[in-house]
Amino acid sequence: MCGIVGYTGFQDAYEVVINGLRRLEYRGYDSAGIVLEQGTNFDVAKTKGKVEDLVAISKNLIGKSHVGMGHTRWATHGVPSDRNSHPHISNNGKIAIVHNGIIENYDTIKTMLTEKGFVFHSETDTEVLVNLIQYLMDINADIDFPTAVRYALNEVYGAYAITVMHEDFPGVLVVARLGSPLAIGLGNNEYFIASDASPFVEFTKEAVYLEEGHMATISLEHGVDIRNIKDNVKIIPEVQQLKLSLEQIEKGGYEHFMLKEIFEQPKSIHDTLRGRLLVEEGIIKMAGIWDHLERLNQAQKITIIACGTSWHAGLIGEYLIEEFARIPVEVEYASEFRYRNPIITDKDIVIAISQSGETADTMAAIKMAKEKGAFVYGICNVVDSSISRVTDAGSYTHAGPEIGVASTKAFTSQLTVLSLIALKLGKHNGNLSNQEFMRLITELDALPKKVEEVLETTNDIVKDIAKHFIGAQNFLYLGRGYNFPAALEGALKLKEISYIHAEGYPAAEMKHGPIALIDENMPIVIIAPKQGHYDKIVSNVQEIKARKGKIIALVNKGDTQVASVADYVIEFPETSECFSPIIASIPLQLLAYYIAVYRGANVDQPRNLAKSVTVE
Repeated sequence: MCGIVGYTGFQDAYEVVINGLRRLEYRGYDSAGIVLEQGTNFDVAKTKGKVEDLVAISKNLIGKSHVGMGHTRWATHGVPSDRNSHPHISNNGKIAIVHNGIIENYDTIKTMLTEKGFVFHSETDTEVLVNLIQYLMDINADIDFPTAVRYALNEVYGAYAITVMHEDFPGVLVVARLGSPLAIGLGNNEYFIASDASPFVEFTKEAVYLEEGHMATISLEHGVDIRNIKDNVKIIPEVQQLKLSLEQIEKGGYEHFMLKEIFEQPKSIHDTLRGRLLVEEGIIKMAGIWDHLERLNQAQKITIIACGTSWHAGLIGEYLIEEFARIPVEVEYASEFRYRNPIITDKDIVIAISQSGETADTMAAIKMAKEKGAFVYGICNVVDSSISRVTDAGSYTHAGPEIGVASTKAFTSQLTVLSLIALKLGKHNGNLSNQEFMRLITELDALPKKVEEVLETTNDIVKDIAKHFIGAQNFLYLGRGYNFPAALEGALKLKEISYIHAEGYPAAEMKHGPIALIDENMPIVIIAPKQGHYDKIVSNVQEIKARKGKIIALVNKGDTQVASVADYVIEFPETSECFSPIIASIPLQLLAYYIAVYRGANVDQPRNLAKSVTVE
């Protein structure tokens, strides 16, 4: 959600910033802008639309500056428009700002500044902040630019990542964060600023990830000076060595990042298992779990908090942990959890799941759980993200960068981690016999090859099936047991990228309402592996056919009973029911992808959505 890029150095700042904004397009946005330092003036260009729309109106800025910053905006305060786009400039024209997040008390500050004679040209909270910085410098001639930024940030509350420039302080960039990520790239006589490391990975492998409540003043003359926003205490930064490569954030010959990431899942699942699942030794080795095994086993209950796709992974995690570890589990939307006064004690475990590790709702829920004394375990994909820093322990999914907004490989990697946790706990507390444990970890170890097989055998079949549903207005997704959450996730994928209305249901619930929707125009995707509730699924299929519904059935290889009734059949390899959502999700992802492509949708950047949701 929103993207920031900044640069000071010897390169053409325009090219660095524009290319950096292109790298951040996956975050989701509706407008874009750039500001360059040009002598004692700013050159500003901004527009509603995409980065390429910005390029079309700003090409004249190429080669004009070595200092600048840019922004992609996801609208919060004010509709997407040219005037609401960032950067915003102070009334005196001397200060420019780009901002991710929300200033919650902006209205009070705006009223005060209006009374002081300030005029506002946008509907944004960001313009209020830049004018507050000007006001503090106007009334106190003794404070410099970085100090004014710090004073202003102590007057606001909310969430933010900001980068600020001042005409009277050439070559200086002031950055700060509270709730939204910012990374500083350390080059050779140049510095980069970005919402994540992808905009500068080709220029440097060294980065500093700004901590919560910290700000930095950056210049070629004085380097990076990091301070605590509250009390101005100097901070010694921890320099991280980036493991991200340029190849990981490029399409690699695929038409879209989403398709590339779907096909990366054999590797991402293997990487999630690597070093953790040691089948020959008969052990699961996870540092985050091992160090706190007794605390986890003694939990009165486990609460899983997450949003969106991660919430669906959490639902499957509930099935896994309750079946194998026999510990009660509740799954909560993080966005609702913090507002409903949940019963959490110091005997409880909270598992927080987030692909980005920056999800604002999940971060807020974690803080609440920790205040109540709970032990919080994080599952996320991004190293050194906020969630990885604030949780008591955790596991990275090791899925690699996921650029497509609709999550694919992150979802299956989350399920892989949750499977490891459930099996580890079940073996430790005696609920899983050694024989059953060995059977399950052997099957888990085989998943990367089975996912590879699914991709090889179903891609063309799914691609052909998708052509028949370009004009569909609605879809139903049905599953039972472990595959009910998989149905929810399949429906979410379709509506995220194709804009077709889709709903997921437990198959048994179909007759309690959704069956009224079924006719010859209603496509129904049903997940029907042989394990679990197969006989019941067969009955559901018959109920659908009796009402002329169009059935797309996901079945195990060699299935004849459901396959003989379905209109379209997608086969996948057999595995234990508990792992079937991992395999079944692959053709569901492909189905959503190809339908969206045939409908002409922007698959990697679906409308209104953001990859990293850093506001509530």
